[in-house]
Amino acid sequence: MIRLLVVDDSALVRKLLGAVFAQEVDFEVRFARDGFEAVELNRSFAPDVVTLDLNMPRMDGLACLDRLMIERPCPVVMVSSYATADTEATLEAFRLGAIDFVPKPTGAVSLHIGEWAPQLVAKVRGAAGARVKASARLRERVRHRIGNAGTDTRSTTAAPRRLKRPVGEGLVLIGTSTGGPPALEALLTALPANFPWPILVAQHMPASFTGALSRRLDGICALSVVEVRQPTPLRPGTVYIGVGDADLIVARRAAGLVAMAAPAHAHYLWHPSTDRLVRSAMEHVSPSQLVGVLMTGMGNDGADAMALLQAQGGGTIAEAEETAVVWGMPGELVKAGGADWIVPLPQIAARLQKMVP
Repeated sequence: MIRLLVVDDSALVRKLLGAVFAQEVDFEVRFARDGFEAVELNRSFAPDVVTLDLNMPRMDGLACLDRLMIERPCPVVMVSSYATADTEATLEAFRLGAIDFVPKPTGAVSLHIGEWAPQLVAKVRGAAGARVKASARLRERVRHRIGNAGTDTRSTTAAPRRLKRPVGEGLVLIGTSTGGPPALEALLTALPANFPWPILVAQHMPASFTGALSRRLDGICALSVVEVRQPTPLRPGTVYIGVGDADLIVARRAAGLVAMAAPAHAHYLWHPSTDRLVRSAMEHVSPSQLVGVLMTGMGNDGADAMALLQAQGGGTIAEAEETAVVWGMPGELVKAGGADWIVPLPQIAARLQKMVP
């Protein structure tokens, strides 16, 4: 049985969410009207997962999340609107320790509950099995551990290879989902401004959030970070974030390689799709000039494509289970025997710098 705490100041929303989870046989649900009640129930009810509204009286969602993560950390899924202010606050919630979010439908929630409910239930169910210690205050803990983290863990599913990569045109391809924003922050802030290859990122997110994520990362990284909404030439020292609700692909123009936003393809379940990003890159760049990095996330997006990349001579890194919030995507790559390296998050930047000339 999954113990769920729903935190929302709206009586209607609490009633609607209660009805949604009442239809699921494996949930026990309690409700809190504001942050103060949530903090108390976090102690007494000891939920396995919390859904947390951002805008509440007395104690707002961010203040509540801060208390939850300090007093009794547990998986938290933020429930926010598409408003710009909520977008920025949701990204701050990731920094504080939230592992996922579900955007509220525009307009009356009651009119869209039928189409919204499956996504909500799937995210909450997935969050219940997430690694809280890996997500709570991730950036601060990673910085503390950078100096004394263990060495790289080589893949046990395939013999380690010495990858010889000629200097020249090459790309780093990163895929991530649940728990991705703080993981990207930890990885990208550890890379220097003169990193020699462009970095392309497929982070599963709605379009209203990827712009804010790009701006946040650009403000704290030595690398330049941009969101890709139109054909954009690929340059060293730059990170390209795929716009949400679309796919990020690589193409070639007369002047060189470009990153492009392509309409989401129905063949791929998650967007921006890591699988599609990797396969598009392999159409225009030799696999020996590609390095794939698969990090925390539910599902298996990117595992098949990166296993193919590795089989054709490309390099691959899977985030190690001990640091992944959800070891779904990287775990599937490891199971497929497609990971050259299985690396804890604090060590991925160092491993990348060894693999890229």
